Amino acid sequence: MSAVEHKHNPELSVEEGTRDVDIADIDILNKGGAPIETISPLGYEVGVISGFFLNISQMIGTGVFSTPGSILNSVGSVGFSLIAWVIGTLIAFSGLSLYTELASMFPNRSGAEVVYLEQAYLKPRFLFPTTFAVITVLLSFSATNAIVFAQYVLSAAGQEQTRWNVRGIACGVITFAILTSGLSTKWSLRFVNVVSCVKVITLLFVVVTGWVVLAGGTRITDPHANFRDGFAGTTSNGNGIATALVKVNFAFTGWSNANNVMGEMRDPVKVVKRAGYGALTLVSFLYFFANIAYFAAVPKADIAKSGQLVAALFFRNVFGDRAAVKVLPSLIAISALGNIYAVIIGQARMLREVGRQGVLPFPKLWASSKPFGTPFFPMIVKWVLSIIVTIAPPPGDAFNFLVDLSSYPSLVFAFATTVGVFILRRRRKRQGEPPAPFKAWDILLVFYALVSIFLLIMPWYPPAGGRYGGDVSFWYATYCVVGIGILVVCGLYYWLWIILLPKWRGYVIEEQAVELSDGAWTKVLVRRYHGEASNTDVGASDEGRESPQGEKQKGDSGVVVEAKP
Repeated sequence: MSAVEHKHNPELSVEEGTRDVDIADIDILNKGGAPIETISPLGYEVGVISGFFLNISQMIGTGVFSTPGSILNSVGSVGFSLIAWVIGTLIAFSGLSLYTELASMFPNRSGAEVVYLEQAYLKPRFLFPTTFAVITVLLSFSATNAIVFAQYVLSAAGQEQTRWNVRGIACGVITFAILTSGLSTKWSLRFVNVVSCVKVITLLFVVVTGWVVLAGGTRITDPHANFRDGFAGTTSNGNGIATALVKVNFAFTGWSNANNVMGEMRDPVKVVKRAGYGALTLVSFLYFFANIAYFAAVPKADIAKSGQLVAALFFRNVFGDRAAVKVLPSLIAISALGNIYAVIIGQARMLREVGRQGVLPFPKLWASSKPFGTPFFPMIVKWVLSIIVTIAPPPGDAFNFLVDLSSYPSLVFAFATTVGVFILRRRRKRQGEPPAPFKAWDILLVFYALVSIFLLIMPWYPPAGGRYGGDVSFWYATYCVVGIGILVVCGLYYWLWIILLPKWRGYVIEEQAVELSDGAWTKVLVRRYHGEASNTDVGASDEGRESPQGEKQKGDSGVVVEAKP
C-alpha cells in the first residue's frame, strides 16, 4: 500500500510521482469538516486594520439610516426604541464573545459559523453541513443594501423612484461590486477601508450635530419634545418587540465579518479579537447617539412615517432641503456601497467553506481560487441569487421582508452555535485538550441563546394590528413560514441525498480530500457501491473521527487523500 511520508511516522513512504504533504495539513477531514489549508490559496491580505474595517463596513450599512422608523412603529415609544438599541448592543457583544472563543478553537479556518457548526455537530453525519450549506447559498444575497443604495442615489439625483429604476440600479451596483471584488482581494479591501472611514465620519457628524441640536444651537425649536414622557405609547405586544429587535440585529450584522476571512490572516486570533471588539465598541456608541440625534431633530410622528428615509428628515430639519436632498443621500449611498463590498468579501469565504465541505455539487469549483486568486465561483453564485431576490419581491415590501427573512433561519443556527460551544468545550476536556485560548462568559452565552429563542418564537404572536398589522402589507408571519420552509427543504435534500438514494441504489458515501492545482483543498464525496473494494484504509475513534491513515494517490487535479466514513 502506498502512503504519505509523515514526519511523526518515518515508516510511511511517498508514492512515486506524488508530492509530500504532511497529513496534519488535511487532518481536519478526519474531524468531520473541510480540509485545513495551512497555506491559504487566497493569500494573506487581512490584518487588524482590514479586519476592523470589514466589521465596520458591514455593520454601518443602511440599517442605522433606514430602520429607526420601523423600530419606533414596532415598539411604540421613543424610550423603548432607545432601549431596543441598547439590547441590540448587548446581543452583539454576547455573540462576539461566543465567536471569539470559537475562533480561538479553529484559528486557521475561514467561514466562521460554517466551521463552528460542522465541528460541533459531527452526528448525524453531514446533517449540519448540508443544512447550513443550502441555507447559506439560498440566503446569500445583497439585495437589501443594493435596494437602499438605489433609492438614495435616485434621491440625490432628484429623480423619481419607480419600481424598475430602483431595481435596475440595484442590479447594476451588485454586478459591479461582484466583478471588482472577484478581480482583486487587495484592492477590494482597500476600497472597504476608505469607504469605512467615510461611513464613520458621516455617522460621527450626525452624532455631533445631534448634540448641537440638543444644546439649542440649531433652528430646531424644541429638541427635547420627543424625550418628554418618552415611554408613552410603549407596546406590550411580543411580536412588535421581536420585530424591533430583528431590525436592530440587522443594523448590527457584521460584528463577526472578520471571522469569515481568518484563513487569510497571519495572526488570526489576535486580529479577530482586536478588530471585533474595537469595531463593535465604536459602532455601538455611534448607533445610540445617532438615534438620539434623530429624536432631537425630527418629531415622533414624522419618524414613524419616514419609512427608510429617517436620516433624510434629520438633515432636512437641521440644514434645510438642499442638504437633505443632495448631501446626505450621497453619503448614505456610499455607505450602502461599502456594506455591499464587505458582505461580498465575507460571504464569499463562507460560501467557499460551505462548498469545501463537499456537500454541494461541484466542490472543486467552490474551492478554487482561479482565475484571479479570489473565490470567484462563490461570488458568481451570490450575484445570481442577489439579482433574483432584487427583482422578485413586491417593491413596497421588499426591504422589510428581506431583512426579516434573512434573519429568521440564522437565529436557528445562532442558537445551535451557542449550544455547540458547550459541546466543543466538553469534547476538548474529554480528549485531554487544553481549554480554548479565549473563553466567553457563560452568562453571555446563555443570554445569547435566550434571545435567539425569543426572536424565534415571538414573531408568531399576532401584532397589535392583527394578521396584516406587521411591517409588510401581507400576513405578518410570512417570513417565518418561508424561513421554516427553507429549513424543511434542507432537511428533504439531506434525507434524499444522504439517506434515501444511497439505500435505494445500494452504495455508501465516502470522503476524499483533494488538493487542486492552485493549492486549494476541498473534500469530495464519492459513491462506493456494495461489493466494491474500498480505496481507503482508515480506522475510527470513539468520537466518530478517523485516524490519519488515509491512502494518498495522485489525481488529475493534484493530490488526493481518501478517508472512510
